[in-house]
Amino acid sequence: MKLLNFLKELLKDKTNNYSMRECVIAICLLLIIISWLAQLLYEIATPEYMFYSIVSLIATGCFGYSIEKPKTKE
Repeated sequence: MKLLNFLKELLKDKTNNYSMRECVIAICLLLIIISWLAQLLYEIATPEYMFYSIVSLIATGCFGYSIEKPKTKE
C-alpha cells in the first residue's frame, strides 16, 4: 500500500494534481531501465539515437518543471 501511494505521489505536480509530464517522464525512465536490462541480460543493443532521445525527453521534462512557477490562488 505504501508503494502504491508513493507511485501516486510521483505523478503529481507542484499544485498536487496529476500531470501528463510526470507520466511521460516515468514512462521514459521505465524505457531506459528496460533497455539497460535487455542489454545486460539478453545482449540486445539499443540504438544510441533512441537512448539519447529518451534521455533528452527526461531532461526536457525536468528542466520545464524547474522553471515552472506554481499557480497561486487569487
